[in-house]
This record gives sequence, C-alpha cells and structure tokens, in this order.
Amino acid sequence: MKILLFTLEYPPFHGGVANYYGNLVKYWPREGGIEVLNNNHGELINSRLPLGWLKAVIKLRRAIKEKGFDHILVGQILPLGTAALIYSKLYKIKYSVFLHGMDFTLAVKPGRKRFMSRRALFGSEKIICANGYLAELAKREFPGLASKIIVVNPGVENRVTHSAQRVAQLKIKYNLDNKIILLSVGRLVKRKGFDKVIEAMPEVLKQAPNLVYVIIGEGPELSNYQLSIKNYRPGPACPVGRADQPWADGLKDKIIIINQTTDAERDQWYNASDIFIMPSRNINGDFEGFGIVYLEANLAGKPVIAGRSGGVGDAVIDGLNGLMVDPENVNDIREKIIKLALNPELRHKLGEQGRRRVIEEFNWKKQVNKIYKITQL
Repeated sequence: MKILLFTLEYPPFHGGVANYYGNLVKYWPREGGIEVLNNNHGELINSRLPLGWLKAVIKLRRAIKEKGFDHILVGQILPLGTAALIYSKLYKIKYSVFLHGMDFTLAVKPGRKRFMSRRALFGSEKIICANGYLAELAKREFPGLASKIIVVNPGVENRVTHSAQRVAQLKIKYNLDNKIILLSVGRLVKRKGFDKVIEAMPEVLKQAPNLVYVIIGEGPELSNYQLSIKNYRPGPACPVGRADQPWADGLKDKIIIINQTTDAERDQWYNASDIFIMPSRNINGDFEGFGIVYLEANLAGKPVIAGRSGGVGDAVIDGLNGLMVDPENVNDIREKIIKLALNPELRHKLGEQGRRRVIEEFNWKKQVNKIYKITQL
C-alpha cells in the first residue's frame, strides 16, 4: 500500500498540528512506507490568487499519477479535503481526513465552506479526530458521520531527560533556590489562560509567598502580560510598601517571562518546576485541541492544572494526573494553585500517576499504529 500524507503544516513548521504529522511519519511502520506532500515552500497554496488553493489540486494530481497512491491522509479539511474528494472519484482512491480543532469549527460555519466540508467528510473513508471533544462536535454537526469517526490523540516523545546540574543552573540563574516553581509553556495568546494565572497571583502569594510563576513562550499577548506584572498594585487593604507583602511592589520578582529559549532548556524547566498550569479556555470557537504540554509536564513527574475546555479532557483526568479548573474563574484557579503549592505529597502523587499514564498510553508508536491500520483496510 502506498500512502500519502497531504498537509499544509509539517516540520520545520512549528505548532501542534505540524508536530503531530512529523511524528506520524517518524513512527510510521517501516514495512508500510509513507510520503509527504506539504506546503512548506508554497507548493500547495498561492495566497496571492483568489483561487490559490487550486494549486493543491494540481500538485495532488501529479503526485497520484507519478506514484499511484492507494490512500491519502488529508491534513486539513479545507482546502485539501476538496482536492482529495475530486481525485477519489476520478482515480478510485481512498482518503481519510484529520480534524484537530479550529480547522473544523471554521469549516462548518454556514455557507460555501460548510457545503464543501460536508462533502469532503462524507466522501472520506475515516475521520481521525485528535480528541474526544472534537469527535462529539463532528457527530452533532453531521450525525451521519458517526461510523466514520475515530479518535487518535497525539503521542508524547520521551525526551524530557533529567539533568540535576542543568536544573541547578537554571535555579541559580533566576534566583529560584527554595522556591515553588509554577510553570506555563505555550504561545502567549488569550486562549491559553496565562492572563488569568497572573490575575490570581496576588492572592496566591498571600498563602504561598515562596511561589514564583515562570512563563515560557512567545506571542501577541507578551506586552499585555508585561504591563500587568509591572503595573500591579494591591488594593487599599494591602498598602504599597508593607514589608510583609512581597507582592506589593508590582509582581516583577514573582513572575518571570522567558520568550526565547532552546528546546533543551525548556525541557529542563519541566524538571525544575513543581506545578504546571495552562487554564485554556474557549474563545469564539478557538479551543485547545489537546494540550501536549500537559503530558510533557507529566512525563517529568509534575502535576498539572488545566482548564476545563475543548479537548483537554483527553489529556488531563481530574484527580489522576492533575486538577481541572473553570478557566474563566480566577478564584478557582487560585484555589487549585494553593492546594498543590501547600501539599507536596499530592503534587508527588499526581505527578507520578501522570508519568505512568503517559508512558503506558501516549507513546507515538502506539498512536501511529492506529492510523496505519486504517490505511490497510
């Protein structure tokens, strides 16, 4: 069987979707064989033309005629699903469509896109959803698709190796010895909920004054976060300048934002941290598709705090590998941070349970094999 992965996002392009497809190819069974047609050099989409996606149709036709593929794995429902649908009719080729999150919610809004998405989905062999939440959304939008839908969560690479020396160096560099480190890793956008954690910090520090919040990432909200940290002033009940209120002079010594770091250093932050947090929320249909960072933190033996939204429920089970919160409720976020900050035994328990779960259930080889079996039918 000759398999083609047809996608707009693929490494070295960054992001969760590109990472998913990069590992799909990396762990694809050797006896199977898979090739990739991607858009990394503008091969599929010409954004300067009104119908620039037609380039993908032409490229796919050429690939099929040259290689004679038996099954196409379609990375994005639109516009690539349309191209796959056309050639499934012309050349009798099976195709399956991946869904990750906002790609689906945007594609099914009323209008031409919904019409084309419906045709592409009903013409597919299988619909591979990255999380259970999205699978339920798809079933509600198009009840007739239920038999085609399967869920294949992302896997996790076991690359978070512990280096006591590097962890010690990080703590010295940022003056974090004897501190409880609350860590976030992710793009600095509102959906991730880091703004809510910053908002909760003054009250957290009243009960856990030795806690420091470290945020690793880049994005459009960086300047807003920096202003919130710099300009924070306590209310009348906590007058500025009181020596017993360590957060009174802004929050600059209690929140550290690192927007440029290597992958290796980021992995050591997982090891250095005590608690991981990302209270993601749904903003106008833009939701967390899964949240691989939760499992990366678990792999390092750390408990996580996650927002109850989108596909996060596949990655985090409340009370097993972390705690779930209402991502819009700052008080709930504050309470869960304090609960873990003041309870090292609970942190250890949730972190170890999470580590075992990741190793047993979320290895890439196991996840990719589920997709491989689809293409062999």
